Amino acid sequence: MTKADDYILELLADSDLVLSPAVVAYNIDYTRNYVTGRLSTLTEAGLVERPDSGMYRITETGRAYLAGELDASELEEYG
Repeated sequence: MTKADDYILELLADSDLVLSPAVVAYNIDYTRNYVTGRLSTLTEAGLVERPDSGMYRITETGRAYLAGELDASELEEYG
């Protein structure tokens, strides 16, 4: 997990909204391209999901990770 991953998950959890990569990037001060790549990785790991094309929200697994109930090493697809 990167610091950006934690920032992304925290933003999605705190806002409880479905957000685009551009909105996430703006709020955590990373580029949209970098955030898009991280969101793809987080989606593969099951921490976020895409309810609509180009939109993301945190999953229950993502919330469990933030709460310390799950370690990144326990995620199958995380890269």
